[in-house]
Amino acid sequence: MSKKFDLNKHTARLMMREPFFAGISRRVDKTASTAIPTAGVRLNKSTGYFEMLYNPEFFEGLSDKQRLGVLKHEFYHLIFQHVTDRLPEEGMSKMWNVATDLSINSHLIGELPENGCIPAQAGSPFENYPIGLSAEAYFKMLKEDEQFQPKDDGDEQQDGDGEGSGSGGGGLPDTLDDHGEWGESAEGSGVEADVAKERLREMLEQASKEANRSNSWGSVSSEVRQQIQKFLNPSIDWRKMLQYFIKTSRKANKRSTIRRLNRRYPRIHSGTKVTRVANIAISIDQSGSVSDVMLAQFFAELNNLSKLATFTVIPFDTRVAEDKVYTWKKGETREWERVLTGGTCFDAPTRYVNSGDFDGHIVLTDMMAPKPIPSKCQRMWITDEHGKAHPYFETNEIVLAVKGGA
Repeated sequence: MSKKFDLNKHTARLMMREPFFAGISRRVDKTASTAIPTAGVRLNKSTGYFEMLYNPEFFEGLSDKQRLGVLKHEFYHLIFQHVTDRLPEEGMSKMWNVATDLSINSHLIGELPENGCIPAQAGSPFENYPIGLSAEAYFKMLKEDEQFQPKDDGDEQQDGDGEGSGSGGGGLPDTLDDHGEWGESAEGSGVEADVAKERLREMLEQASKEANRSNSWGSVSSEVRQQIQKFLNPSIDWRKMLQYFIKTSRKANKRSTIRRLNRRYPRIHSGTKVTRVANIAISIDQSGSVSDVMLAQFFAELNNLSKLATFTVIPFDTRVAEDKVYTWKKGETREWERVLTGGTCFDAPTRYVNSGDFDGHIVLTDMMAPKPIPSKCQRMWITDEHGKAHPYFETNEIVLAVKGGA
């Protein structure tokens, strides 16, 4: 390459033409990689955020229109929850990958490279496939299509890992992009799937707000907007989210033990046993805007949380009441109490937590204060339904609503 490819220049164009997609783009990490032939979107398990991998050489060979089309293609995979949902049938990943691309590319006719899976495209295997169906509908059509049935020589539908490498699956063509890590969050524990979907929900919610403020959704159809709203509205089992938050915040603490010898120096050093301990900070907003009813609800939820772990409670308003900070031990139950009544400043508890050795930070609040400074550890917000719907500031961090606060 003569010069380094700049993807940012093309994502910036979304700001002018596609406000909704621009809102998604700002919340998706982007990493150049020659390990994949084209592009792909996934949930990065190490960061907990969605990430788009892209091959700069592939993007350089596209027109500007096609580059924007590929970007929108990747973001549509998030919009339609293809990254976070389970496969419809085990062993059919290749066929499902093609079905998802057919569904997405129905919205991108004329915007993509010609070698993609595009319905109703003359001369392609999908020439007779109608435009505008769901991935599930295309999946059913593919299963019934004779041209994609397993061949007599042993070619099987199960072939293919979704990475667009080799036709496999009874002659199915390659997908445009890489689907290699799809469904991994859904195939883990139930709480992992919930967290992935909550992260996606927060992203789509913020992007929708930005599109509404600009009074422009660009090329997003009313049908897709309805699907987005349907996804945003269902209730969340936030207790599972808390369990996952604690689970993923844990650090491995090592202590000496004679039960596992050090294999490298067995006569010099004792072995180590790895135990998992979570050091969680819980900041409770005690400002005057938080009613006694809401405060009591917060403490009720902390009594449930104490069944899972020991944590540090940090009361705050515009400052942290350091003389009132205490450890809430696992299994303990406590009555609610108010120790402060001032204004609200989220910087105060954030600085307190940043100065300590905490793995995670949960803030219980009505969200009525300016956006705080960054947290050095994972941070989650718990509020009531009004605080979630009308926060004083916007955040990409997880925000959960409890019922009953007022």
